[in-house]
Amino acid sequence: MGRKTYPATPAIRALREAGIAFTPLLYTYEEQGGALQAAEALSIKVHSVIKTLVFQNEKRAGLLVLMHGDRQVSTKKLARQLKLKKAVPCDRNLAMKLTGYKVGGISPFGTRTPLPVYAESTIFNLEYLYVNGGKRGLLVRIEPSGLNAALKVTPVSVALPL
Repeated sequence: MGRKTYPATPAIRALREAGIAFTPLLYTYEEQGGALQAAEALSIKVHSVIKTLVFQNEKRAGLLVLMHGDRQVSTKKLARQLKLKKAVPCDRNLAMKLTGYKVGGISPFGTRTPLPVYAESTIFNLEYLYVNGGKRGLLVRIEPSGLNAALKVTPVSVALPL
């Protein structure tokens, strides 16, 4: 049986350039399936699937928040911790314009526009993170230390249950 190949997305190229060890994992993407569908398809815990969420502040400046697949972001806590007037999710078009990725395939690595990256602090306690590899249906498994090595990440505590 032949080995499935994975695309050389900007995220994959960024990880390679940074020398970050990763394992690509392909799965069949389902529209609106989210982290739960990816976790089920790959037989991993949804808590270890890390969503890349695009937010904007009151000046429409973008920022990324990395969050557990089974949690959501408290925009009030996020704004308070970042000392912003407000933080709201970006609309699909702005998210795609800022990152260069389609919604459902947004990776924190290799974004079109360099954006500040914030991560729920508890993701660094996981053995492995499963982060989008820059294409729908592609996750990369990395160690939490790889996230810090590839990106300048600021920990935050903004998780709420889904």
